[in-house]
This record gives sequence, structure tokens and C-alpha cells, in this order.
Amino acid sequence: MRIIVDGDGCAGMHIIEKVASKYNIPLKVFCTYNHNISLSYGEVSFIDIAFQSVDMVVFNETLKNDIVVTQDFGVAAMVIGKKAYALSPKGYIFSEGNMDRLLFERHISSKVRRSGGRTKGSKKRDSEDDDRLYKSLVKLIECVI
Repeated sequence: MRIIVDGDGCAGMHIIEKVASKYNIPLKVFCTYNHNISLSYGEVSFIDIAFQSVDMVVFNETLKNDIVVTQDFGVAAMVIGKKAYALSPKGYIFSEGNMDRLLFERHISSKVRRSGGRTKGSKKRDSEDDDRLYKSLVKLIECVI
């Protein structure tokens, strides 16, 4: 088991690093060159800036029972298909049970934006998100161990 992070736009990195270190689980973060991420525990890999380049590296790197932290529903759906676990940076656990709804909502929002409409953005991160991320990550680790 490893923790793999889609580092493009991933808040809560300090929490992920803390939990990975506490449980001595390898941590791999992938991001494009235009991000400045450094860790005291784990490894950061910088990827070329290209359409979905980090997403594809995260997917290709993921193995069964890895935990992937991503805010991208598409990446989450793909790694779940590989029998890995997926978690949002706000601590929500993605599963086969909620992926269809999330992907459908993403599709509808995309259609609205393409037609000139506006969609509601995500709310500002707060301490509840940090707590949920910590608890959910620990829950997944203890489920796999």
C-alpha cells in the first residue's frame, strides 16, 4: 500500500504527509512543474505540463490497495477500477456507490458551462475539511492494513 497524491491543486498536503509518516506508508506526489511542493516525508515527482499528464501518471502508477488523493472524479473512478481507494482532499471517500452520481453531476455542470451558463464553485476549505481528511485517510489505512 502507498499513498499517491494528484498534487495539482491538492490542499491538505501537510495532513497527508503527517498520516503517511505516522503509519510509515510510502507517499508519492505527482504534480506539474509549475507547482512548488516540497515534503519532509515522501517523494515529489514533477511531470511535464500537458493536458491530463499528471492524471495519467497517477493512474498508471496506482496499484491495488493504494490510496489515491485527488479532487478529480475521473481519476478517482479509474483508480477504483484498479481496486485502489480514492479520497478527495476534503476527506470524502469515493466509491463505486457514489461515482456514477458524481460523474453525472460533473457532466451536467460541464454542459451548462459550455452553453454559457455558470455553475456553483466549491466552498472555501475549513477546519472540518482538515479533520475529515485526517479521519478518512486513517480509516482507509486501517481498513487495508
